[in-house]
Amino acid sequence: MSLRVLLFAALAEAAGMREIELDARALPDVGSVFDRLAGDCPKLEGYRSSLLFAVNQEYARPDSPVRDGDEIAFFPPVSGG
Repeated sequence: MSLRVLLFAALAEAAGMREIELDARALPDVGSVFDRLAGDCPKLEGYRSSLLFAVNQEYARPDSPVRDGDEIAFFPPVSGG
């Protein structure tokens, strides 16, 4: 079972990568996916309070379930003019 995880903007810079594949067996929801990433890359922890989440290109919540083959995306809020 695997998940495709995408990191955008400052998250990608902090982690040093834009994409990673994770084993989904021990990751029941979006929040646990981020917990795993932050455990591997502590720099990501500073972004936790302002993150936006998506599962299969639809906005999600930290407690949204994940399933084998899902694409999970994490990105900071975007603003501009």
